[in-house]
Amino acid sequence: MRSVSSIFCLLFFCLCAWQSVGQRPAQDIDLQQFIEDNFALQDPESGANYEDIYEALYQLYLEPLDLNTAGRDELASLFILQEYQINNFLAYRARYGRLISIYELQAIPGFDLETIQKLLPFVTVAEKSIHEGDGSLLSRILHEENNYLVWRMTRTLETQEGYTPPTLKSDSSYTQRYAGSPYNLYARFRVSHIRDFSLGFTAEKDAGEAFAWNPAQKQYGMDFYSYHLVLWNKKRFKAIALGDYQIQIGQGLLLGAGFRIGKGAETVQTIRRSSTGIRPFTSVLETGFFRGAAATYELLRLDKGSIDLTAFASWQRQDANVQTLGDTLDEQTETFISSIQTAGFHRTPTELAAKDAIDEQVGGANVTYKSKDSRLEVGLTGIYTRFGVPLKRTPTTYNQFEFNGQQNYNVGLHYSYNWQNFNFFGEAARSQSGGMGIISGVLGSLTPTLEMALLYRNYARDFHSFYGNALAENSRPINERGFYWGMKFMPFKQLSFAAYYDKFAFPWLKYKVDAPSQGYEYLFRVTYAPTRRISMYAQYREENKEENVPDNDTAMDFLGARIRRNYWLVVRYAAEKYIGLQSRLQFSSFTQNQKTTRGLALAQDINLSYKQWELATRFVVFDTDDYQNRQYMYERNVLYTFSLPAYQDQGYRYFVMLRYNVTRQLHLWIRYAQTRYLNTDTIGSGLEEIRGNRRSELRLQVRYRF
Repeated sequence: MRSVSSIFCLLFFCLCAWQSVGQRPAQDIDLQQFIEDNFALQDPESGANYEDIYEALYQLYLEPLDLNTAGRDELASLFILQEYQINNFLAYRARYGRLISIYELQAIPGFDLETIQKLLPFVTVAEKSIHEGDGSLLSRILHEENNYLVWRMTRTLETQEGYTPPTLKSDSSYTQRYAGSPYNLYARFRVSHIRDFSLGFTAEKDAGEAFAWNPAQKQYGMDFYSYHLVLWNKKRFKAIALGDYQIQIGQGLLLGAGFRIGKGAETVQTIRRSSTGIRPFTSVLETGFFRGAAATYELLRLDKGSIDLTAFASWQRQDANVQTLGDTLDEQTETFISSIQTAGFHRTPTELAAKDAIDEQVGGANVTYKSKDSRLEVGLTGIYTRFGVPLKRTPTTYNQFEFNGQQNYNVGLHYSYNWQNFNFFGEAARSQSGGMGIISGVLGSLTPTLEMALLYRNYARDFHSFYGNALAENSRPINERGFYWGMKFMPFKQLSFAAYYDKFAFPWLKYKVDAPSQGYEYLFRVTYAPTRRISMYAQYREENKEENVPDNDTAMDFLGARIRRNYWLVVRYAAEKYIGLQSRLQFSSFTQNQKTTRGLALAQDINLSYKQWELATRFVVFDTDDYQNRQYMYERNVLYTFSLPAYQDQGYRYFVMLRYNVTRQLHLWIRYAQTRYLNTDTIGSGLEEIRGNRRSELRLQVRYRF
């Protein structure tokens, strides 16, 4: 690997030396680059739901916040502004009234040019943000300019095992194969206006799923449909939702809608969640949302604040493995769920048998008091969940405190208080089991150039929250204690430092961890932007967790440290009007049981733009010793799509994406990507296996604005 690594490094620094002059004009925001620069780690194990982050950011980009009506929670939810900047903005608006132009932000103390540039894609100053009174709702929908219809097709070009003819097994049965074609099909329509209404639907068929109309098999053309109608600001109703929706209240212990960013390059602002309330669900993720109705109503309007009531009800079918056990003596049977499926795939007879197997009913309410100056927020939440049949997990040592049964309820209390340039926030909740979850923190601006965050969390081993999404090292808030410290320092406009340290412990056993365990994680990042054309950053991250030592000869498993270290170096250059360059070097090491393995990846991006044409390209070479050192990198993709491929073994990957704006209403994308491996004859496993050393993907997309 040493010789390959030397070539990578030489190529990297040669590419960094390539320069031009000038600067490309403003284009549609590259959300993948925005996430990469500001938010989460490029690692699915970090717990961040990248697709939902991308989706939420893009919807915010399509429907930016109106600065003349946005409250403290909405401003904080952008994860861009420091506490003193939010305070200065609200004080400026209270003193001078409505903003006349977006450029008025330059007059607010603490709003430097860099901050304003980050804000611009997500905020607006609308002359009239709500069209109530401009005709009926139907009329406003029909005449709204912010609408679009998207169609997309994707497929892997090589033949995978799931699409080959079935073979006869020794028991005279045939092997399973996918029921449908290798095409992934996607369609979306949406029409919306800022803080007035949103109406839309989304439909998708995953690769391998059948496109068929067969109600007996729960097949209705496309495999998954999502739809919503959300209204805002209708007299005392602040929001009304019908169809599919999500709710974000408090710190996400009980109601944590998507867009949980967690630990990453933004080490301070992303630790706190904002109570943004009801929002439409527009993703193709087939779990983690409500289906039914919800509303937020202003119960009381007081001199010093207001009290809002949010109530919601949901009923939907969930994928699950349903088991039936019978007793031949008394002819009684027992039906239960052995597990709930969240992948959303329905390609084989086994997966189709689990589709919509059970019903889930959820109801709840929240009462929140907000002071008039938005500095104090206190709320109480209650949720009740019931499954059509009880969940009965296969018992193991580590899962004996997980949820089992048919129903669950939660109650919780959340708060947020702003004092000067500090925000104190938290939430405590209890589940039916008696298990408690607690999260509490503070973040603040110590000076205009220094901000910090502290956060404590404690989730009991029997705390059960089905729609919780609070900050955690685990994928769910359960069986964890931790303390987080984050810092961000900007001594000069061109230079910034960010760091965090997170110490955590798991009081009970986990999968592949046969004893209580602990660990830590820290990150350090330095960013330097000498000019508006050139920016670069270096990042180091180390994670230390305990896990069963593999391949030991003792009668009992024992724990040992597993240490993963990641190194990043990125150089980005915006060249003369038509071209942009980015070079990235990633290196990692993994140590366990006194053995260290390594991985390396080098990527070069070249992006071109001319009139209505855009071309994005990347070439990556990678060399990793094992699965533990796989490398993740964001990739530019067609609109509404997020891409985070993993690079493992030895090989290279490239993609080419072309966008052409036929007219102002009609936009086309075509993207081709291929990965080639140098030392393997098969790729993947099971029904996803490809015989050969390359995997190619073609994607076509059309968007039309009415």
